[in-house]
Amino acid sequence: MPRAANPSIVSHTIGRHRERVRRALEMSPFVFSIVMCAALLNASWNTIVKSGPDKQLDVVMVAGGTGVLATVLLPFLPQPAAASWPYILVSTPIQVLYYWLVAAAYHRGDMSEAYPLMRGTAPLLVATLATPLIGEVLSVHRWIGVALISSGAFCMAVDAHFRSREARSAVTVALANAAVIALYTVVDGLGVRKSHSPLAYALWIFLLTAVPLVLWTLRQRRAEMLAYFRERFHLGFLGGAGSVGSYGLTLSAMTTAPVALVAALRETSIVFATIMAALILKERIRWSRYVAIALIATGAITVRLA
Repeated sequence: MPRAANPSIVSHTIGRHRERVRRALEMSPFVFSIVMCAALLNASWNTIVKSGPDKQLDVVMVAGGTGVLATVLLPFLPQPAAASWPYILVSTPIQVLYYWLVAAAYHRGDMSEAYPLMRGTAPLLVATLATPLIGEVLSVHRWIGVALISSGAFCMAVDAHFRSREARSAVTVALANAAVIALYTVVDGLGVRKSHSPLAYALWIFLLTAVPLVLWTLRQRRAEMLAYFRERFHLGFLGGAGSVGSYGLTLSAMTTAPVALVAALRETSIVFATIMAALILKERIRWSRYVAIALIATGAITVRLA
């Protein structure tokens, strides 16, 4: 007859498990800083894309820059574990779609409206998917923070809806891309934890994404692409570095903090993007967009302090 488990041992084991879960759901100040740096870098490379006259060529140029950086850096890094490669292969076509939708959104609307919709709606979708797919359960306070960030994004959508047909078109594309962002965030949140090498994991995705984008554009618009790259190659390199840095830092954070939490905080890049749109791109920012920024910032603080 099996011996009954010692109640004190069982209690101690349960307590240790709860403590591990509690620590896993925490976000240290260092990880918080990493995510905020990622947010700034993401807004920066998007500003480069929006600033160009041809958004499609700009996203290909940035993707090409990430591919070059990946080619240079990958030989010096420990490679991702075999268990993570299925996730890399699934993520790559999703990332290709993401780049095309970024170009389409910026072609139709201002960065100060398209970017918040793309990035701000995604965390709510990620948080919704994270529980059934990853088993992460956020606290009520953190759900409030995620909801505030997403509410700010929806304020942008309402503002665009009442302005013009072009703005409404940009909203549709941006919301579609939010779903794409949520999808690759969940896929990579799972994959990077199996990789044991977050930077190499991100770089392989960038390299595999750049190849089809560059080859397709060379086939369709070779002369235009080469001329465009000669004029703006330095911006493509800077944008590529920003993209690599942003996503590499984000994936590193996801190895130690909840995916939904990292996704929500990273979208504070909306604040940086709006400031850049006003100062660099000279876009006119309406009062309703400032309300949205306030909601997003409040959501970020709530997530951090919860």
